[in-house]
Amino acid sequence: MIQRAGASLRHALHQSSTLHSSICKVKARYLTSSVAASFKGDDTSTHSSQLDNFDWDNLGFSLMPADYMYTMKCSQGENFTRGQLSRYGNIELSPAACVLNYGQGLLEGAKAFRGENGRLHLFRPDQNAIRMQIGAERMCMPWPSSQQFVEALKQIALANRRWIPPTGKGSLYIRPLLIGSGAILGVAPSPEYTFLIYASPVGNYFKEGTAALNLYIEEQYHRASRGGAGGIKAITNYSPVLKAQANAKNKGFSDVLYLDSNSKTNIEEASSSNVFIVKGNVISTPAPSGTILEGITRKSIIEIAKDLGYQVEERCVKVEELNDADEVFCTGTAAGVAPIGSITYQDKRVNYNMDAQLVSQKLYSTLVGIQRGVIEDKWGWIVEID
Repeated sequence: MIQRAGASLRHALHQSSTLHSSICKVKARYLTSSVAASFKGDDTSTHSSQLDNFDWDNLGFSLMPADYMYTMKCSQGENFTRGQLSRYGNIELSPAACVLNYGQGLLEGAKAFRGENGRLHLFRPDQNAIRMQIGAERMCMPWPSSQQFVEALKQIALANRRWIPPTGKGSLYIRPLLIGSGAILGVAPSPEYTFLIYASPVGNYFKEGTAALNLYIEEQYHRASRGGAGGIKAITNYSPVLKAQANAKNKGFSDVLYLDSNSKTNIEEASSSNVFIVKGNVISTPAPSGTILEGITRKSIIEIAKDLGYQVEERCVKVEELNDADEVFCTGTAAGVAPIGSITYQDKRVNYNMDAQLVSQKLYSTLVGIQRGVIEDKWGWIVEID
């Protein structure tokens, strides 16, 4: 459960609607000239020509570093001020860096898209900023303001614009990191912090592409426990899933679906995505309880589903409900919206009908339509950057 102070911060941040509105309305024309001026010596035309014959159709989800990264630092007890762009490359850390010794760090995942009109834009970057702030409060770290965070994402996208795939071919995945980069020996907050962003063009997250996934329900290992950090994007949340994930993939499964660590009777989420089940006109998903990450794609799909007339429930979802579900799917910034073809639990496999008109496909088409600019953005989710 996120501590009471974290809940207060969450409430305060979500109440800052004026900030959200201003972020969404601000155009980044000055950033275009700023970024261009910063890298005036680069032969961008030569760089762009190198991608003329790039095979965007076979773009997977693997690291292909874009040209530039963004860095901003501050000391404990201070605020972040101004960051800078630099060529993508290795960073220097002390062996005693807090992030290396005690895992004090957060990550985020955002995407830049090329719309049908050729314009470049981000999808709900203010929500990434808010989620990082909530996580930073939990991890005793200073954080960039929402404006600093969003402006940094704009700069990264513009500086790496040649790596943003053509419309419908993928996106530029943007990875913000907030790490305790200062040297320390005892268990305590770092004396220095680094906010770092890099980017990579990506296609489908799962090797199955858009095909249905086959999940395995894990009973021995748990992704998160009550009172821990499962509800934030702490870097320490991800390595512990690798063992269960490797075991499942060795058996031919796409990924793992985890149960709650307390009763082992409720489903929670997959290794890096939220889960939904469909029964008739009702779509259900596990409620946030401190062990489930409140994904931005999850939040968007809930709002889209309600707008399309579905009843959406955020609640405890019993594992037995998977037996009678009409459909199951998962969501995430990296995963998008992925249908699940089967789930195996205690050696029993439940298959779902992939021939029917899938609710997940309808929701995904709407989400992608908004991201590409072909469906009206009623919520102000799209932030244009050029």
